[in-house]
Amino acid sequence: MSKSPVLSVSVLGLGPMGMPMARNLLAAGMPTTVWNRTRATAETLAADGAVVADSVADAAADIVLSVLPDVAPLRALLDDGARAAMGAKGTLLVVMSTTGPEEVRALGRDLAPHGIRVLDAPMSGGVAGAADGSLSLMIGGDADDVARARPVFEVLGGTIIHLGDLGTGSIAKLSNQIVVAGTLASIAEAFGLARASGIDLDQLAEVLGGGLAASAVLSQKRDKLLSRDYSLGGSTDNQVKDLLYATTALGQAEVSSRLTPVLLEAFQDVVARGYGQQDHTAIQELFERPRD
Repeated sequence: MSKSPVLSVSVLGLGPMGMPMARNLLAAGMPTTVWNRTRATAETLAADGAVVADSVADAAADIVLSVLPDVAPLRALLDDGARAAMGAKGTLLVVMSTTGPEEVRALGRDLAPHGIRVLDAPMSGGVAGAADGSLSLMIGGDADDVARARPVFEVLGGTIIHLGDLGTGSIAKLSNQIVVAGTLASIAEAFGLARASGIDLDQLAEVLGGGLAASAVLSQKRDKLLSRDYSLGGSTDNQVKDLLYATTALGQAEVSSRLTPVLLEAFQDVVARGYGQQDHTAIQELFERPRD
């Protein structure tokens, strides 16, 4: 029986999520090329066997993973040279950013004439999930394309769900982000009440974690909240971006939205206080001050 061909993979964007994902691909023995706007960051993976690309065109591969913040910065990189190189390679471009369904569908339409296929596969699980390969991947696109990329997905994720056509992965991720934002805001407000009432927050976190209020959000973000360490993580700016996309999607679906507008306003307030490029656990700071 002939073996399946070894897929070449590229990772565009080596931030808090992209870097550990690239490390896992390399550890799995996949030929991996990396590109990052700051080349020095990409070069740290050379010792692990990564090829460091000088340009996005040089990063053309069988599977190209975009771990950039959104579709717009990806589009800015897909110049004529990059499109030609990816088209010649028959690249399957996987958008792992949190974005709007219309944005990723439009990208798919625009790239199809160049011979580039597109999937959206946004992820949940945070930096910890990226590091240990247990991400939850929400995938939209053609079933054959999903099957082609599955060996890559299996290195990165523990939960791999194909939801339907291109854009459905993004809808699922926006749904996820509503839950994450709401849970995080609830924990932050509860901690604010407990702190103001003289309750030890370590003890409260233990109680919450042992009952119905337990969640992956509390488990992963507990230490940041307790220590008020807002190093990244997922940024507050990105949380606002995600909630804006969720607001648009809710409107397009004609779904009554009660909670998302409140969450959006709260995270926008955190950004206005200077925490945009810090972890979204900085929402806790809203509950550390008396009301105006």
